[in-house]
Amino acid sequence: MTPDSHSQPVFDLGARLSRTPPPAAIVIFGASGDLARRKLLPALYSLALQQLLAPEMTIIGVAQRELTDEQFHEQMRQAIVTHGSQASVDDDIWEGFSRRLRYLSADFSDPTTYERIRDTLIALPHAHHQFGNRLFYLATAPKFFPIIAEGLGDAGLAEEAPNAFSRIVIEKPFGNDLESSRALNRRLGAVFQETQTFRIDHYLGKETVQNLLVLRFANAIFEPIWNRRYVDHVQITVAEDLGMENRGAYYDQSGALRDIVQNHIFQVLSLIAMEPPARFDSRSVHDEKVKVLRAIPAITAEDASDSAVRGQYRSGFIAGEPVLGYREETGVPEGSNTETFVAMRLTVENWRWAGTPFYLRTGKRLPRRTTEVAVQFKPAPHLPFAHTVAETTAPNLLILRIQPDEGASLRFSAKVPGPRVDIRDVSMDFQYGNAFLTPSAEAYERLLLDALLGDSTLFARWDEVERGWEIVDELLSLWATTAIPAANYAAGAWGPKEADALVRRDGREWRRL
Repeated sequence: MTPDSHSQPVFDLGARLSRTPPPAAIVIFGASGDLARRKLLPALYSLALQQLLAPEMTIIGVAQRELTDEQFHEQMRQAIVTHGSQASVDDDIWEGFSRRLRYLSADFSDPTTYERIRDTLIALPHAHHQFGNRLFYLATAPKFFPIIAEGLGDAGLAEEAPNAFSRIVIEKPFGNDLESSRALNRRLGAVFQETQTFRIDHYLGKETVQNLLVLRFANAIFEPIWNRRYVDHVQITVAEDLGMENRGAYYDQSGALRDIVQNHIFQVLSLIAMEPPARFDSRSVHDEKVKVLRAIPAITAEDASDSAVRGQYRSGFIAGEPVLGYREETGVPEGSNTETFVAMRLTVENWRWAGTPFYLRTGKRLPRRTTEVAVQFKPAPHLPFAHTVAETTAPNLLILRIQPDEGASLRFSAKVPGPRVDIRDVSMDFQYGNAFLTPSAEAYERLLLDALLGDSTLFARWDEVERGWEIVDELLSLWATTAIPAANYAAGAWGPKEADALVRRDGREWRRL
């Protein structure tokens, strides 16, 4: 069946405020893998530590590796110690948490796997109303997504009873291009309804990303100037100083455009540019985000050279240490033309943003790890400081830091003390770590909790994903077939010179980070 965007339920605010989900069984496919060890089990333990999981909650790990329950327990405890936000594991909390952990060694392609899962669910103490509540988390390679979903459907595990839920959570990538994304949605939609499907993008779980909505719509000072009349342009940067980290073979099949732009950056852009939703519920927020993406013209082969730049890092230096070039990384094919850097110029062709460029950039082996949104406002139309040294001023700038130092900064002009009118830039700075005593929750903690509560506001809806692919699909095809090599940049630089030219054509510059 074709997913219906209007089938998304309205999530009640009262339910949101009650943050303890009902008893459920969480089934993690790929439980012995890196994602489960580094993110999922530490996040679930942290939720248990905060008493945000019902005592009856059961976690069932499913993977191909042969492990006993005891071995699985030990590996997960070590993962929590290594990757969790706590300095150590509380023995009393762990004793209760480990009793929830079970492990099944299984082949995802074997139909009997799902019969075994069904039998395990039926035997749980809290199994009632058709085996109780179930959350299936697919922490596997993307090729297994439709196989697992169809296996769950054949075993009757996708069906929901009136008083119980069955939900599936899948990680990006949601397809490899427009055609494969649509095919994946069709296969998932044949088993799970859209209201049961949670496409996770961990960027949406970050505090600053969530705070974009609060900053915009809970503060009257911003919304009147949040438009083409006052905003000169917007820059979104996702920079990484790391290279391939032994993931060269996987990354070479993806590249920066698929890995970061089509999902993470487009999600942030849609929150920056969206109209105020009528209510803060999942349907209203998703509807407004989709409107933004539909207002962005797809990049065609004809305008690709004016709208996008791809780059690939060569050898260089990071923090004073020499590093290899991309083609020298383990697993990367000789002569690969896969991009490790992308810069783009997009426009949102609607009443609010017409004529305002949005500049996007992301890359590997850049000088530092940082993710931020910079909203640059237009300069003051007139400076009434004749016959003074204050002939020009820098434009106002609102900077929203998503990582690593979450917070916001507002740059404006102020007079320097003294007899002359001398104007300099100053900043008002807000940091989560300094302003609040409560530490920010990890993204996966928030998103897992929301999935258990049935709140899909911070997840990607099918039409958001599809429209994201539509914007870049022709560009992906062009880059895959062209013999023109990606522009080189030295590791430790802010990308190739072609990326600078992209913004300089408009008389602008990338922000120095």
